[in-house]
Amino acid sequence: MHSAQELVTCIESLAALPSVYYRVREQLELPDGSIRKVASLIEADPALTAGVLRLVNSAFYGLSRKVESVEQAIPVLGFRQTHELVLAVTVSSVFDGIRPQHMDMRRYWIGCMITALTARELAHLTCNPAAGRLFVVGLLADIGHLVMYQTVPELTIAALTEADAGKEPLFEVERRIVGCDSAEVGAALMDYWKLPSSFAEIIGEQFTPRLAGKHAAETELLHIALAVSMADRYDESSEQALQRIDPCIWSNVGLNLGIFSRIRETVEMSLSSCIGMLFPKAA
Repeated sequence: MHSAQELVTCIESLAALPSVYYRVREQLELPDGSIRKVASLIEADPALTAGVLRLVNSAFYGLSRKVESVEQAIPVLGFRQTHELVLAVTVSSVFDGIRPQHMDMRRYWIGCMITALTARELAHLTCNPAAGRLFVVGLLADIGHLVMYQTVPELTIAALTEADAGKEPLFEVERRIVGCDSAEVGAALMDYWKLPSSFAEIIGEQFTPRLAGKHAAETELLHIALAVSMADRYDESSEQALQRIDPCIWSNVGLNLGIFSRIRETVEMSLSSCIGMLFPKAA
């Protein structure tokens, strides 16, 4: 049996985010952080610069005019959204370098993007100010499986096979067969990466939102977003997918179940373009 922390420390390819992310975040968190300094840090990495400008000029942000430089983008976005955008681009580059032997990475990228877009859409619908953060959390929500397929592939596949054949949720089967589930591994990786504590708390309780404390509302939105992603993966109807969600969650977030199908349609319309921006190999 394995612990989440054990699996995270065993994997080299996901052991740390690129150092440029931490330098950018450090500058953004300073009380007197400099736009020019942040821009120069980002522009020192051509791939990061290209990703930031590609995303900020997309329909995803819906800006009224084209942004031609990172220094021009930062005051438009603000420091918080700049951090979220840099983290999203950085995460996509990490994903791009991982190729577990037994994992369909194109399918994985699509699932991550559906979760991210749905979480963001749900945040907008509920007037939750953390839409940008929830988009990145959605991208990262299933990253625990990347670690598991890299470190204990046989056990991970065995858990998936058993869960698909029966009615027991995958995370419960993983706890029994592997010793931990993907959410626990994802949370451990968030801590290892020293991301804001909310990332580990939300990702770690994605299957049990009521246990997420002060982040329960955001975790409930992620929980719904995961159901949309799973519905796409298993080609389920919205009626089937809704069975994965506790009815109390809809009441807590203040949304009607009838909105589920509309959210799926909205996400589907923007899916291809967003995958092309962050995961071009899956487009």
